[in-house]
Amino acid sequence: MSLQTKRKYKITIILDTRGYDSPVGTLEEKVSGMLGEIGAEVESIQNMGRQDFVRVTVTGHEGDTFLVIVASGDASLPATFQERVRLDKQIKRVLIQSA
Repeated sequence: MSLQTKRKYKITIILDTRGYDSPVGTLEEKVSGMLGEIGAEVESIQNMGRQDFVRVTVTGHEGDTFLVIVASGDASLPATFQERVRLDKQIKRVLIQSA
């Protein structure tokens, strides 16, 4: 039996593009670069477009852009990525699931 060193993850990200003038593609590249820096291999990035929030927490901000990323990396990838984006103002929420 061999140990699996790489795991596959599905990462869902809600971007906060309020006041952001550049195209969303630059944020996709930024997130992909962050994942590459921590040793993840990005397999695909899917821009789900602008979606409305079910629960609006800030008046006037009813929705934003969602990204779904499939990446593979070691078991510490979720914790490392969460810590990496914790203070990033353009990333509102991150959900990481095992794929």
